[in-house]
Amino acid sequence: MTEARTIGVSIDCQPQKVYEYVFNPENLTEWARGFALSVRQAGREWKIGTPQGPVSLRFAPRNIFGVLDHYIKPLHGPELLVPMRVVPHGDGSEVVITLFRGQGVSEKSFHSDEAAVRRDLGNLRKILESLPAPASCKPGK
Repeated sequence: MTEARTIGVSIDCQPQKVYEYVFNPENLTEWARGFALSVRQAGREWKIGTPQGPVSLRFAPRNIFGVLDHYIKPLHGPELLVPMRVVPHGDGSEVVITLFRGQGVSEKSFHSDEAAVRRDLGNLRKILESLPAPASCKPGK
């Protein structure tokens, strides 16, 4: 078993709106800028251009539970699971990602990945909390 880190961010936005925004891979280039340089749909999967090269991405099926697990498949190597959840938190949401340290990944690289996930979640919060009406995250808007 490898090391794992769970990273979360509170977002002042309704869980369903957070879920819908994240579930759309076309939004990755806005909030996950360190990961997604480009995005295009290819059948049931999405092709993502990343700094490490192209990968395929697919989400868990749409659901009412806030599960946004996604699977990343590099050209070479095993498919990676990235568990992700949107959880109701008062009037807003908590977005949680679990990051696993893969076999052969250095501690330095793992910490770098963790920092990138924290930045991406911070970007997600800024974007969603600044949405203008009618896309606003606040109830009734």
